[in-house]
Amino acid sequence: MDFGLVLQTDPPASRVVSLMKRAERSGFSYGWTFDSAVLWQEPFVIYSQILANTEHLTVGPMVTNPGTRTWEVTASTFATLNDMFGNRTVCGIGRGDSAMRVAGRKPNTLARISEAMKVIRALAGGQEADLGGGTVVRFPWIKEGAQLPVWMAAYGPKALKMTGEEADGFILQLADLYLTEYMVKAVKDAAVAAGRDPAEVKICVAAPAYVTEDDSPAALAHAREQCRWFGGMVGNHVADLVSKYGEHSAAVPDELTDYIKAREGYDYSHHGRADNPDTAFVPDEIVDRFCLIGPVEKHIEKLNALRELGVDQFALYDMHDAQEAVIDAYGSSVIPAVNS
Repeated sequence: MDFGLVLQTDPPASRVVSLMKRAERSGFSYGWTFDSAVLWQEPFVIYSQILANTEHLTVGPMVTNPGTRTWEVTASTFATLNDMFGNRTVCGIGRGDSAMRVAGRKPNTLARISEAMKVIRALAGGQEADLGGGTVVRFPWIKEGAQLPVWMAAYGPKALKMTGEEADGFILQLADLYLTEYMVKAVKDAAVAAGRDPAEVKICVAAPAYVTEDDSPAALAHAREQCRWFGGMVGNHVADLVSKYGEHSAAVPDELTDYIKAREGYDYSHHGRADNPDTAFVPDEIVDRFCLIGPVEKHIEKLNALRELGVDQFALYDMHDAQEAVIDAYGSSVIPAVNS
C-alpha cells in the first residue's frame, strides 16, 4: 500500500515543505494539498519547492477543480513541473466544494469535470485537445514520455460511475469500511462495464489519522476532537447528495447520510481545521468510522482491512495538533507493519 500526506497550504509555505520532506523520509510516497485559492496559499508554487526538496515524492491537489483555472493553464502547470522534476505529479480533481463556494460560485457539474479531465490529461501528455468551439491546441515544448494521471474524487452514484469509466484513480474521502467496499465496487463495476481493466483504476482512501499512546477514554476523546472536523467536511458533500436524491434513497446508502440530520450550515473559514465550530453535530461513532484513531495497532488493523477491499493508497489528513508525531509514528511503526 502507498501512503500519502495531505496538508493545507497554510503559511508559512516552508512548513508545508518541511512536513513533506519529513513524510518522504518516513516512507510516504505521495504529497497532497488542498486547492482553494481564497482560503490557502497557491499550491502549485509550493509543489515546485516540495519537488525540489524531495527525491521521489509524487505531489498533487486533493483536489483541484475545472472552474477556478482554465484547463490549458492547469495542464501546462502540471506539465511544467513534470518537465522540471520528472513525472512526479498527479491531478486530483473534483467539483470544487470550498474553492467554488467561497468565491460565490456553484460547484462544477460532472459533465464539466469529464471534459476537463480529458483535456488536462491529453495536453499534459503532449497530445492535442479541443478547448471548445473547435480550438485545438497542443503544447509544442513537451518531451516524449510525459504523462499525467488524473484521479477523481467522488461520493454519489453518477460520480462513482464516471470515475470508473474515465479516471485513472478514485479518491474516496473517508475510511469507513462498509462505505469503502460499497463505493470501490461501484467504481470497479463501472470500469468493467466500460470495457476497462478495473485494476487500472487506482483506489485512494483519504482520511485523518491520529495515533494515541493507548486506548484510554481520555486519549480517544482528545483524538476525536482533533479529527471531528472531517465529518463536517464530508457532510458538505453528503448534504448535496441528500438534496439531489432525497434523505433515504437507494442511490446513496443511509450509512453515509444519516448523521447529517443535525447539521446546521457551514463556515468555510474553519474548513478542514480541528477547531471548526460547525462540526458539533458529528457523533463520535462517525469520527471513529471515517477516521483512523487509536494506538498503532488499531491503525494497522484498519489499514489491512482497507487493503483487503482493494485500496492502493491511504492518504493521511494531517491537520491536528500532532502533525510531526503522526508522521513519525507511521514511519516507524505503521507503514513497515502494513507493508512487511
